[in-house]
Amino acid sequence: MCDNQHENIRETEFPVRYAETDAMGVVHHANYLLYFEEGRSQYMRDLGSDYALVEASGYQLPVTEATLRYIRSTRYGERVRIRTHISENRSRSVTFHYEVIDPKTGNILVTGSTHHVWTNVNGKVTRVPESWRKLFG
Repeated sequence: MCDNQHENIRETEFPVRYAETDAMGVVHHANYLLYFEEGRSQYMRDLGSDYALVEASGYQLPVTEATLRYIRSTRYGERVRIRTHISENRSRSVTFHYEVIDPKTGNILVTGSTHHVWTNVNGKVTRVPESWRKLFG
């Protein structure tokens, strides 16, 4: 974990949509990866950036690994809060950590992470641009 992880936690909150649930009435497991993506996107927006700017600068940040740990289920109509921070920022990669939280109770529902590598537009792994390294701190 990075030393300043608690200073750089970003949160976003939204309701669970019906289309995200399965036949058992709970959020389908694959949708938590979409929640992670929303948390990651909001993290970047909060820092004054977004994926469009990454790509416009000639870089990409593909996911190379994702992990999820389910603790409690979530149902249609309930709200979720996604808490996101960078847990590792290296010269060629970055790892985001997530907690999906019930905003009413504060209970953690799901935890996970996504690991990304910096690539150029041709998909070749490259060093993180200095501006992005500083932004992600």
